[in-house]
Amino acid sequence: MIKLDGIAAFVAVAEAGSISEAARRLRLSKSVVSERLTELERALGTSLLHRTTRRLSITDDGLAFRARANRIMQEVVDAAAEVSERRSSLAGPLRIAGPVSFGTLHLGPALYPFLRDNPGIDLTLDLDDRFINVAADGYDAVIRHGPIAETDLIAKPLAPSRRVLVASPDYLLHRGRPRSIAELEDHRAIVYTNRGTVDWRFQTRDSTVIARAASSLHVNNGLVMRDAAIAGLGIALLPTFMVHAALTTEALNMIDIGAEPESAVVHIAYPKNKRVSAKLYALIECLRRTFGDPPYWDR
Repeated sequence: MIKLDGIAAFVAVAEAGSISEAARRLRLSKSVVSERLTELERALGTSLLHRTTRRLSITDDGLAFRARANRIMQEVVDAAAEVSERRSSLAGPLRIAGPVSFGTLHLGPALYPFLRDNPGIDLTLDLDDRFINVAADGYDAVIRHGPIAETDLIAKPLAPSRRVLVASPDYLLHRGRPRSIAELEDHRAIVYTNRGTVDWRFQTRDSTVIARAASSLHVNNGLVMRDAAIAGLGIALLPTFMVHAALTTEALNMIDIGAEPESAVVHIAYPKNKRVSAKLYALIECLRRTFGDPPYWDR
């Protein structure tokens, strides 16, 4: 007899690429996940996975079974969510991903009251600055700071985001305050590496202008960039949601060069081909209300 928990274990391993990572996502021990996989293979009379000490791969039978297994598990999740919605309660698993800095500063605090008001929701929040493939990585939605390029996703805006140039008072005292894009290029830059470019883009009345400064630090985390700027290492271009507190305490000063840095939007995106649950809709509305328009970090 094929058991649902065996199918769930197989789907998790296929998505995660390893039994240990699947066990972490399922909140089970590796031995339990392995036992459920073995029982499923015994019931099917075939091997679904090739296991060696170094790697794990899916067999041809496993690939054929995976597509149906994914649909089965999604139907179970959707059915449970529909029953909960009929009872006018929000319940069941919800898995989202978001960037580390925004998640730490704003997303987490916004989620705590939402979860307190909806105790039936089992939320998994993964914070990671790497690119997340929403459907392939098994998420219900992803939160991103910036544009959504994938055509298989539906993107909903959560809040506008303004970027500003900042530096410490000590840095500006010793190096001077740039007043133009040309003067900016004589300064030291703290650069965010995950954007794919090391230049800064500004909107003037007529066009987009690119500025390049000598780099003092390349880093893939905005909070480290902020702290490096506070430490006086150079000028950073950062969203106001990351520096509003430091600007208030004057640990950082805003720099006006007569041109506005390119703005962005904080989005939440989810797959087009997947049923959107009531709990995800409720989460989106909660985040929009909490952040506000204009968002509270810009007031």
